Amino acid sequence: MLFPMRDYYTPGEVAERFDLTLDTLRYYEREGLLRRVDRSPSGHRRYRADDVELLGLVRCLRDTDMPIARLREFAELVQAGDHTIHDRLDVLQRHQDRLDQRIAELRAHQTAIQHKIDYYVGVLADNAPRTVEETS
Repeated sequence: MLFPMRDYYTPGEVAERFDLTLDTLRYYEREGLLRRVDRSPSGHRRYRADDVELLGLVRCLRDTDMPIARLREFAELVQAGDHTIHDRLDVLQRHQDRLDQRIAELRAHQTAIQHKIDYYVGVLADNAPRTVEETS
């Protein structure tokens, strides 16, 4: 789904865009991962374009197992302004380092699993019934 650039988005639009439930979206708000959500004149919650942009990064970081406390720290740095860019970079680099380690661990596990798959395929091939060709 393309997400047209506008000033404000409804909770439903944001939830659909990031494949979240409305409850998860509210949870992110309560945890301080988004700044205080605006209200329309009718009182409905609405998200600014920069909230949506931040939420995209929050989802990326969460999907790569960044803990909520660290996400909150990062979101607070973003909301504090550009003077925190060095600190934000540090948070992201530390996360990248942890992610690199985890990927290396997963690749090692993947290799071990592949070796076991290859072993079992070999066992099955060795034990496959042999058909005898008939002679005339």
